[in-house]
This record gives sequence, C-alpha cells and structure tokens, in this order.
Amino acid sequence: MDYRGFLTEVESYAEENYRDFHKKLLKNDKINVLGVRVPVLRKLAKKYVSNVDELLAFPDEYYEITFIKLTAVSMLGYDEFIKRLDKCVKLMDNWAACDCFSPACIADRKEEFLPYIREYAARDGEFEQRFALTVLLRFYMEERYLETIFAIVDRCDTSKYYVHMAAAWLIAETLVKFYPRARGYLMENSLDKRTHNKAIQKALESRRLSGDEKNYLKGIKR
Repeated sequence: MDYRGFLTEVESYAEENYRDFHKKLLKNDKINVLGVRVPVLRKLAKKYVSNVDELLAFPDEYYEITFIKLTAVSMLGYDEFIKRLDKCVKLMDNWAACDCFSPACIADRKEEFLPYIREYAARDGEFEQRFALTVLLRFYMEERYLETIFAIVDRCDTSKYYVHMAAAWLIAETLVKFYPRARGYLMENSLDKRTHNKAIQKALESRRLSGDEKNYLKGIKR
C-alpha cells in the first residue's frame, strides 16, 4: 500500500461542513481533521483490514487515519488484536478515537482480557485510563463484574477530565442496571465529589430508574 494513494482515497470522502462540526466535538485544536463521516471510515477499515500492519505504519497526521487504524485492528480475532493492542492504545489522544475502539473479540474472552484492563487503568495516560473504563462499560456490565468495576474506578485518576467523565458514565450505568449495589458503592464515598455528583446526574437522566430511586440519589449528592 502507498500512503499518499491511501490518503488521497480518504480525502475524497471529506466534507468541509462535517470537518468543522467534528473538530468542535473533539475539543482539541492540535488534531488535524479531514471531515470524513464514521460509516465511511468503518468501510475503509474493513476494506483494508488485511493490510492492517501497513496501515499501522502510516503517519498519524489526520484523525481519520488513526481512526481507520484503530477500527481495522478492532475487527481482528482476539490473538491478532492483542498483538497490536498496546500500539493502538498509545495512538489515542482524543475521546472519539478512544470510545470508538470497540474490539468485538473481547466479548468472548472477558476473563482473559481483564489483566489488560487493570494494566491500562494503572497507567498515567488519560486515554489509557479512559480506554479501560469504556471497555468495562461496553463488555463487562454484568453483576458478576461489579466489584471489579468499582475497584478499577477507584484506581483511576478522576482529576483528569476524560477519565472523570468515563468513570461517571460507567457508575451511572451501574446505578441504572444494578441500583442497590451501585448505591452502596456511592455510599462508601470512595469517589471524589465531582465524579460522585456527575454519576448521579447522568443516572437521573435515565428513564429506567423509579421516582423513589431518583429522589434518593438526589439526596446523596455532595
């Protein structure tokens, strides 16, 4: 594969208005954005998944190139995905690339993947930690993993904005799905005030909680 030819193909799908819109969402002026919509990026990733290592060798000068790399790797089987995982996580420098990295192969290897989640949660990088939390949200939202979820959230540095938001999102979902146990976790006060209150705020937006449950949560805001 030739990088310039590949970039020309990606650029052919760019839309100026979408570029301006998406750049605002990313909230990072350092990221160069072409303006290619996500469904098109996923189609390109699928087209070139057999060339994944060539893709990974391309420069990350545009958001879309990195997105295609991550998406192609997420389409691999578990063993091939794991070989390239760390390289992919190191490419994440914004919330969108992190949150859209959803390797389906994890679903059937959850126990095997847990050590990787713990490892990334223990690292210093904002998006390494966010990746750990979003994987928990996407693949581990089961009662048997609640204590693991709570322990990993407690380990993360929620003073980092995108870690804080991911942790709040994750705990809000546990409140919606496993209210009694998640409420007990909140009552332990292990979360910082800002994340505690943001989790409650997000949970209150759900229609799946009863009026009594919402009133209780309002009462334990700090």
